[in-house]
Formats: sequence, C-alpha cells, structure tokens
Amino acid sequence: MDYTEFRNSLRNRKVLVVGMGRSGKAAIDVLLRFGADVTAQDASDPSKIDTALTEHLGKEGVQTYFGRLPEDMSAFDMLVLSPGVPVDLPFIREAADSGAEIIGELELAYRITPARFAAITGTNGKTTTTTLVGDIFRAAGRKTAVVGNIGNPVVTEAVNAGEDEWLVTEVSSFQLETTKEFRPFISAILNLTPDHLNRHKTMEAYGNAKARVTAMQSEDEFLVINGDDPAAMALTAKSKAVLIPFSRKSVPEGPGAYLDGTGIYVRDLSGCEHYICDTGDLRIIGDHNIENALAAAAMCFFAGIDAETIGTAVKEFPGVDHRIEFCGNMNGVDFYNDSKGTNVDASVIAIKALRNNIILIAGGDGKSQDFTELAEHLPGAVTALILLGRDAPIIEEAARKAGFTEIYNCSTMEECVRTAADKARPGDKVLLSPGCASWDMYTSYEVRGRHFKQCVKDIIDMA
Repeated sequence: MDYTEFRNSLRNRKVLVVGMGRSGKAAIDVLLRFGADVTAQDASDPSKIDTALTEHLGKEGVQTYFGRLPEDMSAFDMLVLSPGVPVDLPFIREAADSGAEIIGELELAYRITPARFAAITGTNGKTTTTTLVGDIFRAAGRKTAVVGNIGNPVVTEAVNAGEDEWLVTEVSSFQLETTKEFRPFISAILNLTPDHLNRHKTMEAYGNAKARVTAMQSEDEFLVINGDDPAAMALTAKSKAVLIPFSRKSVPEGPGAYLDGTGIYVRDLSGCEHYICDTGDLRIIGDHNIENALAAAAMCFFAGIDAETIGTAVKEFPGVDHRIEFCGNMNGVDFYNDSKGTNVDASVIAIKALRNNIILIAGGDGKSQDFTELAEHLPGAVTALILLGRDAPIIEEAARKAGFTEIYNCSTMEECVRTAADKARPGDKVLLSPGCASWDMYTSYEVRGRHFKQCVKDIIDMA
C-alpha cells in the first residue's frame, strides 16, 4: 500500500511501542497523529521515566507499562520497537505468534512518507558520511533532512516530508533488523568489521542485518559499496541494485568512485570520468576519511548531483564531533576526541590516522569484542595506554600479550586526562578512542566525548 493508505490504516490500530528513547517517543507522537490506539512499554523502573513524558502520555490517553509487561500480548496488532530492543525477547515473540506485525521506527517512517531515502550503513564511518552527504545535498539546493542513528528520529521528519524531499539516513544494524519494506533510492555499505556481537551473536547475523539496507532495492536503484572490503562486497549477493564500488586501492572497471594518484574521481554509467577534488583539499584526516569522501561522492553523484557541487562541499566539510576531533593543545601536546570510536576497528582507524607518538585513552563496555587487533596496533604507534571502565582488564590482558606494558589504569575521565598530560611530551597526541561503548559509565558516546573535552579544557585552563 502507498503511504496515504498506510496512514489511514493506522486509525484505531492497537500498537505497542517498546522503548522510550528518542525514537520511541517520536513514534508514539506520529501514531497518535494518525489515530492509532497506542500503548507504551519500557523496561525502566517508573521512577526513572521522565515525568514530562509520563504526563504527556497520560494526557494523550496512552496506557503505559513501565518496568513491567502487558498481560495480554495478543491484544496488539503491531509492535514498534526502538533500536535498542532485541527482537528475540520472549514477549515480542509471543506477540508475533499471536499475529502482531513487528517493525521498528525506521520501517514506520518509511511507510508514512513519500520522501526519498539515501541510507548509509556500515560498522564505521556512518556518521561522517551521512553528515557529508547531507551537506552536499543541501549545497545542491535539495530539500534535505539528516536523520536516523545520527540522533534525529527518522519518523519525526518523515511525517512532514514531501515527494521532493530527501531523508539522508544513518541506519544501524539494530534499525535494519526490523525493516521489511524499507527501500532507499540509494544505499551504502561502508565496511563490515566485528561489532555488536553481544546482540547479533555471529558475524553472519550482523552482516545479514546490514544487508537489509539493500534487500528491497530494484534494478533502478543504487548500492554504493566498499570495493576494498571483501566482507562488505560479499553482501552484494543480496542486492538487485546497480553496484557502485568505491576504492582507495584500485580503479573499478565500471561505474564507481576511486583515487587516481591523489585525485578523487567518479566514473558514471557510460564510462565518463568526473573529477571531484584532491585528497589534499580534505579538512578531515586519515585514509578512512578518504573512503568516507569517496562513498559520499558516489552516493551524491548517482543521486543526480553534479561533480563540481560535490567537490566544493567535500572540500568545505569540517568533520563531525567526537570523531578524531581536535579539541586543544597544551605545551605542544594535541588532544583529540574520538569518543565515537566504540569498537576495535574504529580505534585502529584513529591510531592509523594519527600514526605515532600517541597516548591512547581506551576502555568501557567492550560488547564481547576481541581486543587482539587493537593490542597489535599499539607498539610503534602508542607510547602509553590509559585504561578506564568496566572492560579495562580485558584490554590490558590483550595489550600485555602483544608485549605492550606501558599501561595505566584510572577510575575517572579526569584522572585519565591528568595522567595523559603528565606522560605527554611536546609533539605527542593524546587520543580518546575507547574501542568500547560508553554504557558502563555514560549514557552515550556524546556525553563521554563532551566530558573528555571539558576535562581537556579544564587542564589547559589551569596550565
């Protein structure tokens, strides 16, 4: 059914929204707008639920189950899950067995809007690439909203978007798990390395979730894919879309984005080459950001934006907060915030970007990762490892097995920054790149990154 039919079908439909994060709250407001009979559930104790939300839901007649479950799961026609909610929970399976449709906020947003989607997924680089694509779309004069895992619920913008609007969407594996009809005009899989295995259990399941970004695409749509990443390329078997590889290492035979020397180019469907810019023009550092620029250029070009507009926007792009973000210098020592480095591969990328003389602050919720690869990249690049958080002992064990012994354990971010400043010498780089999620100590990587930046500011102000 088209979006108007779906909107109409929501009237009086009994919908349970699970999870009261940003996407859950946004889904409730949209469902109420279209006349659904909405119930809200969250595993948190009622005392931890925002009072303003509770009052709002009460005024709207939404029944709530906070810290508990509805007695009869067969009462619901549909469940809308927030990304953080595992799909295999017993009460969700019970609802599905009773005939309820199980979707997520991303799928709900797709069904209620005529807008076109450009969707970006991958283990690393999603936020940078999504932000850059959004900047390029706006530079081209397109009506654009940047949404999704980047922080702005998709459904909030989708409900008011018209046919001439683009929703540039960062999509996570958690969001993609609950898609069914979701079909972007152009999608991208940036890379695939181990992450979220505490949720997905296996790399195969994780990859299958990522591949859902292209599962419903047709031969008239496009999939931008990392041609240098065999694991990502393997996912193209699940796609009918036109494949547009991007590569730092080779020139694709057909259409794609690539480096020729230091120049970034896109080759179109007829074989013509289009110059975008030089890598030396980029304000964002590291080989990984060259890959992000290649992916963004490919997405925008095959979405119909000219090479000159793309090149200008790419050269002006300053990067994103919490991703190898320069945040101060003290006595010749640079401080970088890479709090968004929430997995091993992201931290390795950051180490490679800064190259050497690094004092690394790492640790947190390790999400059942193997830290061997991170440990192997310490010698020669990192002069001191400062550890924080729940899984610090696991990282320390991996580091010592790799022969790295310059390790310091701290209990707070303030202590980490002070220790790093004490150990640093002019020319060194202090890098927060945890390789872990923040949930053991902080509510998000953004909160962790802001705390790090404040600690850096405080120590610089005292110098």
